[in-house]
Amino acid sequence: MENGQEGQPRMAHAHAHRSDAYAQKLVGKTDSIQEKAKQKTPGVDEEKKDKGPAGGYDRTPIPSVPPGYTIKFTFHRATRLPMADINSMSSDPYIVAVLKTSLSKRHRQDPDMCWRTRTIRRNTSPEWNSEWIVANVPAHGFELKLRIYDEDPCDHDDRLGNVHLHVGDINENWEGLREKAYDIKKRMGSKRAYLIRGCAAMFNRNIHMSGQLVMSAQVLGKSEGESGGRTYTVGPCQWSQHLSPMIGRLAGTKDPAKDEKKESYNFQANQMQLAGPVPERLYHRYVEFKPFVAGMFQSQSIRGRILNHTLHHQHSRVYNYDRTTVYGSFPSPSKDMTLQLLDLLHYDQGGRIYTYVLTLDGQWRFTETGKEFGIDLLSKHTMHSNVNIYIAFSGEFFIRRLKNPGKQAEDQETHPPADVGGGPPDGKPPKDPAYYQLFIDNDSGTYRPNAALLPLLSEFMHRNLPGLKITTLDCNGDKDQLNKLKEEQRERKKAEGGGKAFVQGDAGSISSSDEEELDAVAGQPKRRGKLAKVGHNLAEPKDKILSWAQGDKEREEREEEDDMAAAARAG
Repeated sequence: MENGQEGQPRMAHAHAHRSDAYAQKLVGKTDSIQEKAKQKTPGVDEEKKDKGPAGGYDRTPIPSVPPGYTIKFTFHRATRLPMADINSMSSDPYIVAVLKTSLSKRHRQDPDMCWRTRTIRRNTSPEWNSEWIVANVPAHGFELKLRIYDEDPCDHDDRLGNVHLHVGDINENWEGLREKAYDIKKRMGSKRAYLIRGCAAMFNRNIHMSGQLVMSAQVLGKSEGESGGRTYTVGPCQWSQHLSPMIGRLAGTKDPAKDEKKESYNFQANQMQLAGPVPERLYHRYVEFKPFVAGMFQSQSIRGRILNHTLHHQHSRVYNYDRTTVYGSFPSPSKDMTLQLLDLLHYDQGGRIYTYVLTLDGQWRFTETGKEFGIDLLSKHTMHSNVNIYIAFSGEFFIRRLKNPGKQAEDQETHPPADVGGGPPDGKPPKDPAYYQLFIDNDSGTYRPNAALLPLLSEFMHRNLPGLKITTLDCNGDKDQLNKLKEEQRERKKAEGGGKAFVQGDAGSISSSDEEELDAVAGQPKRRGKLAKVGHNLAEPKDKILSWAQGDKEREEREEEDDMAAAARAG
């Protein structure tokens, strides 16, 4: 699509659109090659050539482009969605928005900008009123793909339909889109969901088959900064807390808040959107420490595709959205946002250590790390990144409470390891960020983050977590100190640990006996462990791979045919 009147979307001829795309890619690739030849990133010492595995810090600069515009997208509501659940005759809808622009990526594998709304329960005419503010949208406009899904944690999420729009030239005087309704394309929707709605429409004239999505888009002004070479999320700072589906194995166990005599088995995964931009130099590629790793990340070869699919599935399982998922949002970084982080981390209770990944768009994902249970496959950071080839940073972190928030952190006792009064384990934690210190490192063999960039990470975290004291440590240069601190955390966990938690294994591998133990606790029969499942899939993988590839190919072809058909009608 292109503009008709200024800023208003209309369809364009498919051939012209595709030629423009090819030309843009060619220009972007030429610019990228020239930039690599002319520029070197300052502030980081030139790496020595060695025989180490490829990957880690990538010096590729962001293309030099004038600043773009900051746009606020608002996803208001949808009407007449299909019914994906035959039992409730309703759906649990949410939107996944994917934003694309003409800006060249540093590498083609860099993920597109993406945003997920919260889920509205049992409603075929949901109201989200969810905002997404994005900076550096270029003057040439943008393409926005909105996919509406029905959340179904027991099965795959059914797609309820799509809305695609393309907006051409924009500027500070662009009138924008004000609660504009778009017809939802049923072609890519779940046939089962539309069949249920069709059957309901036969018996009720008030039920219609065609739905609409209502959204707005508004230019807030020129984006800040001197470079507009990449888009990024300004806000809001959404967060979510996820409980693993394995909780279902333990049906009947009670939350300790309700009955402290009962042990609580719980796997908690967390996501927090930090306000961008992420510093440009925080840019790391996976490390090819084994021959199969490249195939796994790039989904090449039969073995690589199976592992890639398995890790995507594991990410979905750990960051699972269901009725227990807790959502929240802050307009911008604040002390309240820092307190929310501390609450997700359980303050300084239990000596916990967390594994994290920071994505290129500033999404911080983390779970607790420990040796109690191993439910991870191959690499904890690979899972957190959802097998992304490029990320900003990764490692581990933990929280400590200071005895006196007015003193320098290095000159006083902390909990752990000391028993500092006024908080855990005997009292409630103080609700003031000034009492807490975040230790964060670059301990990740998967992406091997550059230690010279830790100050940039610290600066970014300080900007997003006001009031919190932040200390960065290099897993190699500060190895002895870091090992001592983490050992103190583990000792405190042993001393204070009461309830159990399902956490990621330090070794980054899975034990089939762990899953059997969980099944035994839940009173369910033994089942094949994750590695055993992978081995089983490797034995006869051809049909599975062909099925996955064919399904993806068919969906892409249907979407392209749909867009081309719309373009032909407009022409």
